[in-house]
Amino acid sequence: MDSILFKRICVTYFSKTVLFLALTLIFTAEKSLAKRAMLILRNQTYMSQVHDEIQQLRSHRNTHLTLNKTLGAPLRLEQIEKVLPKLNALIIDYRNDSELEGLRENSKIYTVEKEVKHPLPFPISQFYRKALPQTLNSQFAFSLTPWGISAIKAQEAWNLTQGGSSARVLVLDTGVDKDHPSIRGNLEQGKDFVGDNQDGYPYKDSVGHGTHVSGTIAGVLDSTGFSGVAPRAHLLMGRVCSEDGCSNFAIAEGVNWGIEQKVDVINMSLGGSWSTITEQIAIESAIKAGITIVAATGNDGVGSVSYPAALPNCIAVGALDVNNKRAEFSQYGPELAIMAPGVEVDSSVPLGKGRSPVVQVKIGESSIESVKSTVLQGSRMISRPETYEMVYAGLGSEEEFKNVDVAGKIALVERGELKFSEKVKNAIQAQAKGVIIYNNADGLLNGSLSDDGSEVPVGVFMIEKVVGEKIKQSLIQGVQATAAYQVQVTNYGSNNGTSMATPHVSGVVALMKSVNKNLTPQQVKEILQRTASVIPNTNTNEYGAGLVNAEQAVIEAKNYLNP
Repeated sequence: MDSILFKRICVTYFSKTVLFLALTLIFTAEKSLAKRAMLILRNQTYMSQVHDEIQQLRSHRNTHLTLNKTLGAPLRLEQIEKVLPKLNALIIDYRNDSELEGLRENSKIYTVEKEVKHPLPFPISQFYRKALPQTLNSQFAFSLTPWGISAIKAQEAWNLTQGGSSARVLVLDTGVDKDHPSIRGNLEQGKDFVGDNQDGYPYKDSVGHGTHVSGTIAGVLDSTGFSGVAPRAHLLMGRVCSEDGCSNFAIAEGVNWGIEQKVDVINMSLGGSWSTITEQIAIESAIKAGITIVAATGNDGVGSVSYPAALPNCIAVGALDVNNKRAEFSQYGPELAIMAPGVEVDSSVPLGKGRSPVVQVKIGESSIESVKSTVLQGSRMISRPETYEMVYAGLGSEEEFKNVDVAGKIALVERGELKFSEKVKNAIQAQAKGVIIYNNADGLLNGSLSDDGSEVPVGVFMIEKVVGEKIKQSLIQGVQATAAYQVQVTNYGSNNGTSMATPHVSGVVALMKSVNKNLTPQQVKEILQRTASVIPNTNTNEYGAGLVNAEQAVIEAKNYLNP
């Protein structure tokens, strides 16, 4: 081949390659600069016209064509990201606010809204206390039925409903662990609306919240006694939240999917202090389609219900503890409909993410005793039992550690005055092998040792006040005490929050709908409130109608006759 011709071919090829790469970079940059907006059309007729035109334009395979025929707007086909027919809505890409102004003036468009994010739903605290036994011969073999199942009389309702086998529940949350033994048997399908291309399957739960909620609604009944409220209901998971929050568009997409799927109930253990028009229209559309919406009141402990729970016709759920007392964190107000268990709620967590502490204490010549405990988040993982002598170190201040020798030992400290992280920091500086904090009030609680999820190099546990005081007195009197502890990996954990109360009610709705598919969302809400167990000496502003009663709600649902 002629050398000059060869050079020309190479130059031409190189030039085209460079041009292609340049155009690719420009296109990628433009896409990265693009923002998203939701267009809500005024009615179904307009939606049908727009949908038909979109299909027609797509057949031409020219993404630069515009929707002039139906919308009369310079909206290019390439800008249309998604069509939500059940909401009469389009999700579009845009770059400048000026693009939206013309759309806002369009008579066929009801509203134009930008994408925003609500905070990620987090439980108030997490208790990784219980490890479910693998077999009935296990040393841990005893009933591990979550207390909420008994409290709301779910088991009594199963005899009337076959466990909700014909009901379908959509959970809008952080995703779900599809391989969890308490989930996989009832999981019908899942879908991702976040679009972050996470590793694994699209709707995988990287947070843990959605798996816990799903287990409470429809966890499979197993030989240990663990179960959800409706253990045979069908679960659908719509992943609408990621680590950086919950998009109003993702929530709307999830609701649109629920309407398309004709689910019976949508659980929304999420929200915030405000609600967007997009979310309001989505929820109104679902309710008009006959879908019951159950949502959490919020965890800020204030006298106002968060959204979407505060929206009309939603069922707003607050949290009770085991003594039927409103949890301090549970938000309340006139929109509060009903209460459900929301403190120390045991349920599923992503496989291997649960932590179950085992603490055994020996005082003097007495026998070894197992004591109730929690492990603090950020504690070192201790897979095999470790035994050390205990030393009392007061409240765990830096000065108190200077007066005792805890090197190579466990520091026993009292809760109070200092943050858990400060007590542990002081113990580590004193070369302690571990820290056991005993509560200064009844019961147990959990805390975090860091804000970034990092792990400290020692084991950190909490035990009950009465046990801690007993050990303290023995140590002060010169009696030696030792403790052995370890942290077992488990697939279950216990959380606090209105997020945990809400799925109890969604499970009851599933049981109700399994015996009467004709109930409207308004009728479901009325039956739930009318059959709730009234809590004495309380007011409806803080307790709604009372504690949800699955048995009575199902009986009423079964016998309900439409007027």
